[in-house]
Amino acid sequence: MAKIGEECGVFGIFNHAEASNLTYLGLHALQHRGQESAGIVTSDGSLLHAYRRMGLVSDIFTEDALSILQGRNAIGHVRYSTSGSSHPKNSQPIVVTYSKGEIAIAHNGNLTNARTLREELEDNGAIFQSSTDTEVIVHLIARSRQDSLMKRVVEALTLCRGAYSIVFLSPECLIAVRDPYGFRPLVLGRLGNSHVIASETCAFDLIEAQFVRDIEPGELLVIENNVLESYKPFAEVKHAHCVFEFIYFSRPDSFLFGENVYQVRKELGKQLALEQPADADIVIAVPDSGVPAAMGFSEQTGLPLELGLLRNHYVGRTFIEPQQSIRNFGVKLKLNALRNVLSGKRVVIVDDSIVRGTTSRKIVKMTRDAGATEIHMRISSPPMRFPCYFGIDTPVKEEFVANGLDPSEINKYLTSDSLGYLSQDGMMKAVYAYKSLQDKTFCSACFTGAYPIEIEDSKIKQKQYRLF
Repeated sequence: MAKIGEECGVFGIFNHAEASNLTYLGLHALQHRGQESAGIVTSDGSLLHAYRRMGLVSDIFTEDALSILQGRNAIGHVRYSTSGSSHPKNSQPIVVTYSKGEIAIAHNGNLTNARTLREELEDNGAIFQSSTDTEVIVHLIARSRQDSLMKRVVEALTLCRGAYSIVFLSPECLIAVRDPYGFRPLVLGRLGNSHVIASETCAFDLIEAQFVRDIEPGELLVIENNVLESYKPFAEVKHAHCVFEFIYFSRPDSFLFGENVYQVRKELGKQLALEQPADADIVIAVPDSGVPAAMGFSEQTGLPLELGLLRNHYVGRTFIEPQQSIRNFGVKLKLNALRNVLSGKRVVIVDDSIVRGTTSRKIVKMTRDAGATEIHMRISSPPMRFPCYFGIDTPVKEEFVANGLDPSEINKYLTSDSLGYLSQDGMMKAVYAYKSLQDKTFCSACFTGAYPIEIEDSKIKQKQYRLF
C-alpha cells in the first residue's frame, strides 16, 4: 500500500545468558519498524559475532544462526522497507575494527548533515563500504583522538545533526544514546539483572522485561560490568518528538514519550469526529493503523464500527501479477472489502493519513464496488505536504497529493462523497489531552513545513535523501 516507508528499530541487552535469543525476540516485536533486513551482533567479552541478512526476523534467525551468536551482550536492528532497490551491505548493525578494537552500531534516525560530513571524510581519505549515514558516525569515532569509547562517541555525535537513537556494542560495554531533540523513541528496561534497550516498549512485553523509563533526549547511557551510568554530554535544545510516531509508526501497545499509543490514536479519532462528522450508517477502518482512530470516531459519533475491509497479513515483498491485468491488483492483494457489511450503506472510512492518494482512491473504488451508497473519507491527521528528514522515508514534496490540491480537489480525485482531515490544532489537542504529554514538544514538520532544525545538506533540499 502507498504508505510512508517504515523507519528502523533497535534493541540491546547486557548481561544475559540468552542474549542472542532475547534480541531475536525483541526484533520480532519491532518488526513493524522495518521489514527489509535484520541483524544481531553479540559480544562474548573479547570478540564480536555478527549475523545480518535480508528479509524478516523469523526467516533470518534460524536455530543454527543464533547458535553462532555467542555472548551475554547483544544489539540488534531491523531496517525499514524502501521503495527502491536494496543491498545487504546496508544492513545493520554495522561492525568495524579500528585502532582501538571492534565496535558495532545500530541506528534509527537520519543525519541531516550526513552528505556534508561524508564528503569531508572522503576528501581526507575515508573509504565507505555502504551508502548509509550510519557509517559516517563510525568514521568519526575512528578518527577521534579521545581516550575512551564514550568520549569518542560524544565527539562524533557532537558533529552530527538530525535524528538518532543508537545502540553501540564493544567487547566490553554497551552504549545507548538519543539525540538532543528526542525525535525518535528509545527506552530502558530491566530483565532480572540485565539491562535492556529498545525502540519501543512492546519489545519488553514479549521478553517479560520491566519498563524502567524513557531514555531522555540528549542522554547517553554506558553499561559496563553490568553497571549503568547516565550522562548528558550535549547542549540542551527544545525537544521535537515525532508526532507521526503516535499517528502511524509505533505499535498501539507501546508506551511512547510517556503515553500509550492506542489511547492517543483513539483520541485522535474522537477529535476527528468532532471536527469532521458525517451523516452515515457505519464506520470502517483502513487496517491496521486506522483501527484505533476509527474506534474513537465511532465512540464519539455513536455510529457502529464494522469490519468493512479485511487485511491479508501474509503478503510478501514480491508477487507475480497475472498477465491478464486485474484492476487495482496491488491493493486487492492486501485488502478485501466485505460486501455483506458495506452493501447499501453510507460508509465513513477512517485512515491515519493520505500520502500520494493513489491507494485511498483504490480503497474508495473497492468500497463502492462492494455496494456502498456513500463514502466519506476521514483522516486522523492533517494533510501531509512536506518530506521528513529525521528518520522516516517520505516522498519528495511534489509527490504529496495535498501539496498541489486542496481538500475539495483531493476529494474529487479520490471519488469519495466527502473528505475531512483532522486539523493541526485538533491533532495537538488530542495529544495534549494526556497529562503525561503536556510538558512535551513535538515535531509536526511533515504537516507544517516548520522544521525544528536546519537541513544542512543542500542536496537533500533538492531531492529527498533515501534513508538507510
